[in-house]
Amino acid sequence: MKSTLSSILRLALVGATLLCAALGSFPTLLPAAEKQLYTCGMHPQIIRDAPGNCPICGMKLQPVRVNTAAPGAGTAAPSGERKINYYQSTMIPGQVSDKPGKDTMGMDMVPVYEGGDSSAQTIQIDAATTQRMNLKTAPVEHGPVRREFRTVGIVAYNEQGLRDITTKYEGWLEKLYVNATWTAVKAGDPLFEIYSPDLYNAQLNYLVASRSEGAAGGPLARAALARLQLFDLPDDFIAEVARTGEAHRTYTFRAPADGVVIEKMAVAGQMMKAGEKIYRLADLATVWVLAQIYEEDLPFVQDGQTVVVGTSYGLPRTFEGKIQLLLPQVDEQTRTTTARIVLPNPDLYLRPGMFTDVRFAAQLADDAVLVPDMAVLRSGERDTVFVALEGGSFEPREVKLGARSEGNFYQVLSGLRAGERVVTSGQFMLDSESQLREAIQKMLRQAGSTPAAAKP
Repeated sequence: MKSTLSSILRLALVGATLLCAALGSFPTLLPAAEKQLYTCGMHPQIIRDAPGNCPICGMKLQPVRVNTAAPGAGTAAPSGERKINYYQSTMIPGQVSDKPGKDTMGMDMVPVYEGGDSSAQTIQIDAATTQRMNLKTAPVEHGPVRREFRTVGIVAYNEQGLRDITTKYEGWLEKLYVNATWTAVKAGDPLFEIYSPDLYNAQLNYLVASRSEGAAGGPLARAALARLQLFDLPDDFIAEVARTGEAHRTYTFRAPADGVVIEKMAVAGQMMKAGEKIYRLADLATVWVLAQIYEEDLPFVQDGQTVVVGTSYGLPRTFEGKIQLLLPQVDEQTRTTTARIVLPNPDLYLRPGMFTDVRFAAQLADDAVLVPDMAVLRSGERDTVFVALEGGSFEPREVKLGARSEGNFYQVLSGLRAGERVVTSGQFMLDSESQLREAIQKMLRQAGSTPAAAKP
């Protein structure tokens, strides 16, 4: 414990020497206490509770001056007529509350009145020194928590517009009307001509049944007709067979929908089995944009959210779409998840495989307390700001931060109120003195709590 405390004190004193240069003399380091401490001007890590000489350089130790009270502050308890700003913990620096209660250690929190401060870590600096230290402050504001960020997206096929061209009968492809990939077709355009014995025999059975049962038809004619319909033959083709009374040797297969041929599996003369894929069509009237979202940005993305997609080639164009689905999986390699965005593409400007720029804008809260990012000192375990009080006093206060908002602001979940002012420049010097005071207070409490050695 002693070695850890000495290390903290040594680091804090090194920072305090930087503050000495701005102040022109050794700063006020120690709050009012019963015991006077002495230190060496050349070696500030040397602290004694009695006068003497420095064990390193032999210079005379100088007393550490006591902090002057802030204007209007006294040792007596404030009268009940004074306004209470907030309540703070006596054991945990920076833990404050708007209402009376107990801190996380179970101790009663004490009131801090307007014009005074009961924190032993409050630093008092005159106006001239404040100017030399270049201390700047900014107000804690109220406002919405907004976030806008960009990411990369890739144009992909809309899977709902993919269609495989197959037959329910086997046969031989005698002619291909579409003989290359990336050929655009319209619904009803001929794709290929096929000869199928099964299809030819089904036509003959239908004609024989129709002739034997007459124009009114019977069970055999209806069964033969149903077989042709199960082969997905269109009604106009069946009607032509009945009208002419002749079976067609080949059948011309036509495109069932608009699209682009993205896969071609067959060549002319090839024998195709039932269900075997011949073409794959893709409808590019709508496309997907697959945007990569990092884990830290996931709170700002949700299904149905409107986004703006931009292209980087040719003349800049933007498209507005909505997130259809935020995939419930994070990629183990990239640590991202995918947002699926649906975009209309009537002129086929967006091509599968194209990179796009995707912009997201979200609002997490309509009204929140916001603190500038420059005001926050981060130690890894806690976040601290210095609050500027009246009379040139500065109080270190621990805060709990939420999401980052636009304009380099952070949402404050606890520790600050709107209207207070925080230090945004020069707070590192204040932090050095604050850590030194905390270390000295710990040393004094430790010395006071150590029981006297038992007499032999």
